[in-house]
Amino acid sequence: MPTLSVFLDVPLAPKIGSKLLDEFKQDQNPNKVYLAYGVCMTGDGVPWLSPVVPKTLMKLANDPSFSYECQPEQGLDAFVRVTTELLVGRHSPAIVDNRVGGVQTIGGNGAIQLGAKFLKDWYPGSRSVYIQSAQKDQHGLIFQEQGFIIREYTIWDPYRLVSDVGKLIEVAEQAYDKSILVIYNPGSFVLPRKKWMKLSKTIKKKQIFLFFDVPHQGFLSGDPDRDSKILHYFVSHGFEFFCSQSLSNSFGLYDERTSNLVVVAMNNKALLCIRSQLTIYARYLWGSPPALGSRVITTVLSNPALRVEWKKSLRGMVENIMLTREKVKEKLRLLGTPGSWEHITQQDGIHSFLGISVDQVNYLVKKKHVYIPKSGQINFTCINSHNIDYIAQSINEAILAIGPGPEPREPPPKPPPSRPDSKDSKLLGIKAPGAKPSPFAALFRK
Repeated sequence: MPTLSVFLDVPLAPKIGSKLLDEFKQDQNPNKVYLAYGVCMTGDGVPWLSPVVPKTLMKLANDPSFSYECQPEQGLDAFVRVTTELLVGRHSPAIVDNRVGGVQTIGGNGAIQLGAKFLKDWYPGSRSVYIQSAQKDQHGLIFQEQGFIIREYTIWDPYRLVSDVGKLIEVAEQAYDKSILVIYNPGSFVLPRKKWMKLSKTIKKKQIFLFFDVPHQGFLSGDPDRDSKILHYFVSHGFEFFCSQSLSNSFGLYDERTSNLVVVAMNNKALLCIRSQLTIYARYLWGSPPALGSRVITTVLSNPALRVEWKKSLRGMVENIMLTREKVKEKLRLLGTPGSWEHITQQDGIHSFLGISVDQVNYLVKKKHVYIPKSGQINFTCINSHNIDYIAQSINEAILAIGPGPEPREPPPKPPPSRPDSKDSKLLGIKAPGAKPSPFAALFRK
């Protein structure tokens, strides 16, 4: 009998997950605070759940027609229909023309992976994919594994302390023709109509393919319809695009990983062909998506009373986030904290930038046990009545100890615009095709 494993040469994979969270869990300080959770939290420090969900679960449990049969590869048809309508609008011209549809996926990452696999096999354009910096490590690896070259861009302006959506126009102007542009959380992008027209003309001229990522529809403004207005704009102007639509966050069904890859095609024939290919990919990637989350969401969105109650819960959560921002800013003002803090209330959504330096972040983590990412982007739903005073005092102390406080200022002069060399293989921290795979690559291998 052999005594040595045939897998003797397999190395130990690097640990997946947040090193910051591990440090937080090991910290014994009673005042420790973690401000980097990816989900929406309540004032009691637990993940938020829309009140409509338990009610719907009870309704499903008492439904005699409820079945545990596996779903088809493309998912629950009713779920795909109602969530697609939620994204593009019930009376969208794409729905009228029958050129929009979707495939249910396992989480937002599943939607990105499914779309990237399709684009690898069928997209005739450039292999360059433009991704926002915050998503480079997560979604960039998925595209890289499919042979794409990753190029990152950022919307946050650390000098002016604003989200400069106008940078998206610069990205499109400098991008390669027929490249792929991934736009994360598009509902937070606010541009005058003329600039939207300029952006759409540039994208059309350069034949750039759009891949939207909507992680938590409704958590920006409190209105799911308003959060997807930008997508309505591109649909009405005849664009083809993909969209990863994650519904888990919007309902609090985090462990159900319920998402939808929405496809807006040029016509019905193209849509049917694209969906047929996506269904084949879904069959060998996961076979059948989970059913419970999709049934809950379908029930809520199909019932007018439950739908109104769900939207009300979203508005209430967004109002709490806005109030927390105001409280943090006011407490810093009362403490006399150096710097300008207006940018705290000028941002939207669950996550926002504090605008502090890396040294100040390190001070908060090491000295005050307030755990935030190096970028200074925190989850404002992690701040509650139990910890807000300590957090404000800690920020004040970090600014006084390290200095200076955040102040809007003009950025340094820009270098002459130049497009990156297509032969360049060293791109933004992610290896190009042909380079040695990263240790994380095994996560996405077929």
